[in-house]
Amino acid sequence: MEHKAGFVNIIGNPNVGKSTLMNALVGERLSIITSKAQTTRHRILGIVNGDDFQMILSDTPGIIKPAYELQNSMMGFVKNAFEDADVLIYMVEIGEKELKDEAFFNKIVHSKIPVLLLLNKIDKSNQEQLEEQVAMWAEKVPNAEIFAISALENFNVQAVFNRVIELLPVSPPFYPKDALTDKPERFFVNETIREKILLNYDKEIPYAVEIDTEEFKEDDAIIRIRAVIMVERDTQKGIIIGHKGAALKRVGIQARADLEKFFGKQIFLETYVKVNKDWRSNMNQLKRFGYNQK
Repeated sequence: MEHKAGFVNIIGNPNVGKSTLMNALVGERLSIITSKAQTTRHRILGIVNGDDFQMILSDTPGIIKPAYELQNSMMGFVKNAFEDADVLIYMVEIGEKELKDEAFFNKIVHSKIPVLLLLNKIDKSNQEQLEEQVAMWAEKVPNAEIFAISALENFNVQAVFNRVIELLPVSPPFYPKDALTDKPERFFVNETIREKILLNYDKEIPYAVEIDTEEFKEDDAIIRIRAVIMVERDTQKGIIIGHKGAALKRVGIQARADLEKFFGKQIFLETYVKVNKDWRSNMNQLKRFGYNQK
């Protein structure tokens, strides 16, 4: 039996549903999904295995014009997504007109690899609007196959999945067949806590936060985790902790519930807050947190 394997990279503007699609395809909650822009900071690999295929999906940060060093690093992950893809998924949503970066858009239009353009959130449109959008994108990206989908409602996702498998090159698997992702456990602890911070705090706070899991000890029945929430300023530390520690406690309870589902074990989670001044502009700090790819 012929075995197919390849890298399928998902790109698009912030908040178009890339993480939701990836999780629908993989069947596990690997990527942070919130309504705030720029929730994905790294390339996250999710792996889907079948008897005769291995689909390696990568969810990239939304395409933005970088304002500080962390965002430069995030856009580095997107650039790399072009270099190792066998299939490119370009995601747009109903009502969208263009990619935020013209150079990236040109790369998509002139791509030598297959491009699937997914028009997402069609549950929010009518037939007339949908037909107009399909015609517009067919003209803008003539090299792409267009699929109208709703990642959230899981509508037409299976058709995308089947087409991707058809397009994968013949190849042995790149990862063990029981692998779900290339990321270590601590990465998912960090991402889960960061998601809860995105959900519970407003304005700049979530973007000034990084999580560092200092301890991950697994026994047969329980996983003990100690994680530090890093912020850039003392005022942010106060906001994260909240009145009598209530805000931080809420984050911990929500994160623990998700982690128990993800790992299928009881979780003991301790969280602390530390000030790490201007980490987003510090190359050494960014390297430490896995952002800088140089």
